[in-house]
Amino acid sequence: MTLSATHPLMDGRTADSPLITAYRGGRPSRRPVWFMRQAGRSLPEYRRVREGISMLDSCLDPKLAAEITLQPVRRHDVDAGIFFSDIVIPLRLAGVDVDIVPGVGPVLGTPVRTLADVQALPELDDAALEPIREAVRLTVDELGGTPLIGFAGAPFTLAAYMVEGRPSRDHLGPRTMMHADPEAWAALTDWAADASGRFLRAQVEAGASAAQLFDSWAGSLSEADYRAYAAPASTRALDHVRGLGAPLVHFGTGTSELLPAMRDVGVDVVGVDYRLPLDEADRRLGHSVALQGNIDPALLSAPWEVLEAHVRTVLAAGESAPGHVVNLGHGVPPETDPEVLTRVVELIHSVEP
Repeated sequence: MTLSATHPLMDGRTADSPLITAYRGGRPSRRPVWFMRQAGRSLPEYRRVREGISMLDSCLDPKLAAEITLQPVRRHDVDAGIFFSDIVIPLRLAGVDVDIVPGVGPVLGTPVRTLADVQALPELDDAALEPIREAVRLTVDELGGTPLIGFAGAPFTLAAYMVEGRPSRDHLGPRTMMHADPEAWAALTDWAADASGRFLRAQVEAGASAAQLFDSWAGSLSEADYRAYAAPASTRALDHVRGLGAPLVHFGTGTSELLPAMRDVGVDVVGVDYRLPLDEADRRLGHSVALQGNIDPALLSAPWEVLEAHVRTVLAAGESAPGHVVNLGHGVPPETDPEVLTRVVELIHSVEP
């Protein structure tokens, strides 16, 4: 498996960028930073272009998805674009009845709770991914030397939504299913792994220079359950892009106790949420991978002197890791002042790497 000669990692555009250098454990020319959910509701230009258009329709309009991906790069001078999408897009493209209900989140027409339900799921056809490839191509053409990060939901989180049929606070449904009906659970997470993996591969082959697997709900699992019932499917998802040469990133929320297990699915970078200092995360990981994180999003609305001190603490804590890409310990809150994000980027770039 190889990327085309015109891919940004192959033709010289992004291979030596600060982001890719740090992801690969090198010393970048400046400290790289990007923000999860940087393309979204905190930006007035995002709200303007999304007006009257549903979330999933926005994701599947190549020109609109490209524009939304590019907006924070233009505004903030961040060191990467993160592909504008949603973890349920592979479900929609496969033909699963799913929508994002404002104020609720992803909702399935019919939850998936038995082996028969799983066996009835449609396969994600490669041709259905063409809008994703087109959006990536349009984005990469505009980004130049700034890398695009591909994005997909981890199989556990995707499967959890499918079992519950909607967002859940405690994920009892999937946590019960993995023990009560392990055959159905394994089949469901294999389906989710292949859907997310193909979605991710389409992005990387079309021009994304890195790929992040986002496990929103993995923190609800014990380490033993994560290793037994979630990690194998995450490995399977990443196998779709492994060997292409794009650095692989794995992030989850509430996963401080799972970091070594998340690394062991085979990634180059582990994202750390705001709950654990980066130097402690590096210690737990045995100084084995680059880290990403972990400014507390709650502090984006604090007085500047408080936020600045916190950012400098994060930078210092990240020094011990083989590489460090600055990010938030979760996504940008919708109420964040965009000017604050721009100022944070300027601060990070002003500190010698």
